[in-house]
Amino acid sequence: MDTSNINLKAKGLRGFNIQHTLFASFIGYVVQAIGINFAPLLFLTFQRDYEISIEKITFLVTINFVIQLLMDALSTGFVDKIGYKASAVIAHFFSATGLFAMAFLPGIMEDKYLGLLIATFLYAIGGGLIEVVVSPIVEALPIKKKAATMSLLHSFYSWGHAAVVIVSALFFLFIGIDKWEILAVIWGLVPFFNAFFYMCVPVYHLDGEEKGIRMGKLFRMKFFWIMLVLMLGAGAAEQAVSQWASVFAEMGLGVSKTVGDIAGPCTFAILMGISRVFYAKCGSKVNLSIFMLWSGVLCLFGYLLAALSPIPVIGLIGCAICGLSVGIMWPGTFNLAAGGLKGSTTGMFAVLALAGDAGCTLGPTLVGMVSGRMNNSMQAGILTATVFPTIIIIFLLLYKREMRTKAKD
Repeated sequence: MDTSNINLKAKGLRGFNIQHTLFASFIGYVVQAIGINFAPLLFLTFQRDYEISIEKITFLVTINFVIQLLMDALSTGFVDKIGYKASAVIAHFFSATGLFAMAFLPGIMEDKYLGLLIATFLYAIGGGLIEVVVSPIVEALPIKKKAATMSLLHSFYSWGHAAVVIVSALFFLFIGIDKWEILAVIWGLVPFFNAFFYMCVPVYHLDGEEKGIRMGKLFRMKFFWIMLVLMLGAGAAEQAVSQWASVFAEMGLGVSKTVGDIAGPCTFAILMGISRVFYAKCGSKVNLSIFMLWSGVLCLFGYLLAALSPIPVIGLIGCAICGLSVGIMWPGTFNLAAGGLKGSTTGMFAVLALAGDAGCTLGPTLVGMVSGRMNNSMQAGILTATVFPTIIIIFLLLYKREMRTKAKD
């Protein structure tokens, strides 16, 4: 096992070990899933109860990912200074505060929409910081099968997404969607307690920037730009469907909220998680770039099916196919970058996360804006977003060509 890029001085309370660190990191991705996917389940409720237009709801999605994007950019200046553990703890407290604010602010503020914006701002800070620190925390652990572990780590975003949908759907069914504020508090307790868990576990660090690639050099490398665009496409292709799956299901099928949530975002998340676990278990037997390339083709097919099918059920199958196909894109791009760019640093992970979150902002925003201008047609928005899986396919082909060039040199 290569530990040349790892600082082995990690402090944790007695009785806590690497497995606890990994478990805390898994929960960290569940927290990120809560921050990204809970509010979309309430979009139609916000639209109805607070009389918020779909354009304003789209801005909630946009501001969530824009703030996460800004955190990606700003974090390179302070994460290494204050440490991974402190950053992870702060991130979780911001996530908890945002979810608690979501429960209370709209009820006590005259401007309900402003209350939602403030809450979104707070938990977006936490989500952005979690994305930056959790991946390098796991990358720094002295364990074997790093690529498989990273894919398994990212699968917990999918399982968290599925859990958010299923638990929320059952809550809305048996307790009532009018009591959603209680559920927001319950979800807020997850990051609140995981913050204390992170305080207890040992956290390892990647070596300082002096042993990694300098940021200036990274941005002069063609290979790194290919990775950046791949991450942008991965984030956009995933969230363009994911953020609107609940609305797509309810509007397209005319079914109840419970059925719509399970048929839309829950199926998407479960299939996305399955693809990530598959790679975690069988990754050593699979050529990652080829697997990602065919996944990109499948993603494009799913988008076209969702956008063009006149039968709503077939459209939902298209959404599900998107979940299955995009699962490998985000962790796979991290792995391609780490393999092709020796000398992984916090800054490199942060910039890749920045590109991914830029895609997460662009994808659902484009779908929401086009849908709003096309008489609330989700199909029209999703059709426009086929540009993202197309970008993934093109840049994976460029990656393969770049690797062939490197091999000749």
